[in-house]
Amino acid sequence: MSTTVTPDAGHEPGHSHHHAGPDVPVTYGLLAEFETGDAMAHATAKATAAGYTHLDAYSPYPVGEAADALNFPKSEMGPVMFIGGLTGACAGFIMQYWANTWGYSLNIGGRPYFSWPSFVPITFEMMVLTTALTGLFGLLAICGLPRYNHPLFNSKTFDRASCDRFFVCIEATDPKFDLVATRAFLNDLHPLSVEEVME
Repeated sequence: MSTTVTPDAGHEPGHSHHHAGPDVPVTYGLLAEFETGDAMAHATAKATAAGYTHLDAYSPYPVGEAADALNFPKSEMGPVMFIGGLTGACAGFIMQYWANTWGYSLNIGGRPYFSWPSFVPITFEMMVLTTALTGLFGLLAICGLPRYNHPLFNSKTFDRASCDRFFVCIEATDPKFDLVATRAFLNDLHPLSVEEVME
């Protein structure tokens, strides 16, 4: 997993992963392994303080300190589901308005064609349906799912991320990423190992 990528002539070594050909392995990032959640959280805080922005932490169970260090933004799901529900409610109401007033207008019990109180149940049901569907597909889209493979799965060490090890990965897409300098930075955090992970 420590294959060295030789950059093309005229390109900076630290950004060679952006210019590699299709048959040349490219670096996904550097993966640091830690024995405890506290060590992982400390390393995450140090990395964000050093200016790294494209990184993530992986652990067998949630570690709140690491999440705080990553500066997780507020979830986007609230606005997404609100817009989905509002769209569904409006669509349901307009559908009934058109059907009862213009498309198939019938005089039922002398009620006016635009009898909006009778539209409320379907409007509500459409709101619930579209909110649920927007939540499902919106969550999949925001999380980048479905994804059947991930570059970190190329690391045998990473198999223990769901068992008893804690990891911090700084991705090669980070503007500050440099293979040598970033590796030295991670080594200064005293991990169990630092591994270069390929795409």
